[in-house]
Amino acid sequence: MLSKKIKAKAKELGYVKCGIIPATVFDEHFREMDNRSNLFPNSKKYYDTYKEWTSVPENSKSIIVCSQRYNRYQVPKELEAFYGKMYLFDNRISYCDEGRVNTEFETFLKILGLEVFGGTIPDRWAGAKAGVGKFGHNNFLYDETHGSYIIVNTWAVDKELEYDDIPEDTNLAACSDECHLCIKACPTKALSEKFVMDAGKCICRVQFDVNDALTDEMKEGMETWLYGCDACQDVCPKNKDKFVETLEYPLLAEFGEFMSLESVLAMNEDTYKNVVNPRFWYAGEESLWLWKCNAIRCMVNSGDSKYHELIKQSCNNEDKRISEMAEWGCKKLRI
Repeated sequence: MLSKKIKAKAKELGYVKCGIIPATVFDEHFREMDNRSNLFPNSKKYYDTYKEWTSVPENSKSIIVCSQRYNRYQVPKELEAFYGKMYLFDNRISYCDEGRVNTEFETFLKILGLEVFGGTIPDRWAGAKAGVGKFGHNNFLYDETHGSYIIVNTWAVDKELEYDDIPEDTNLAACSDECHLCIKACPTKALSEKFVMDAGKCICRVQFDVNDALTDEMKEGMETWLYGCDACQDVCPKNKDKFVETLEYPLLAEFGEFMSLESVLAMNEDTYKNVVNPRFWYAGEESLWLWKCNAIRCMVNSGDSKYHELIKQSCNNEDKRISEMAEWGCKKLRI
């Protein structure tokens, strides 16, 4: 009865929920990616990349799915307009409680005699199929207690286990058909209808895109989000008052000196590669210039005159990509 042992251990370690499903439930997910490529042809590259990036290991038989909450941490006021909460409280960081729990749980699976395969599984889809949450209109996974402030963890293993029933409906029943707050709040209109998203307009995607030049409309629409975006989650009624605890996330206060817009703009390559990128890695090790461009955009969109001199100075940056972003800002602000 390995499944019972696995779920008992998950409960002991403090996971919110644990479900186990066969490793054969993802064909529908990949078909949905093709559907969205057809629906948003300009964003096809994002969906194609996602399909290449995510996979179900060839020899896996079962997927073990556990969820953790990150709404127990205090959100620093000086960072909440710039950083998505999930990235601030990333459960993949080894020195946080959640990271240590994930490591211990995987070790336990190996002790049980299971081979654990590497790879990147579509976590939210797995979570919905395993019953640990349901999709809201904004495509985030929700549970009834913590809203969308949960992170799904998955492990592909080599043995068939006892499986949970796959829910007939993976969409949030309590999400009213009349509620379109997340769609209205989406700054770049990536959300245009419920359960649908144009990845090519999602701030969390395009702010890390080093290939495409952003239109002026997109630059303005991205507001002051430097790393991540919480716009659709912040307005969701199902998330109201969900951040009710005030624990401090390990080392976040100490890390704060590197996270302001001014600090990013002044950052050198050594600090970026050795301090910032290991903690916030989505842009890549060679993309300090992209962080600086995003910081300038945030300064411009903030409307705060205290940034004007820094924006003007950046027009002389030797990196053309940075200077062009600053020139856009000066033109927009008429400074």
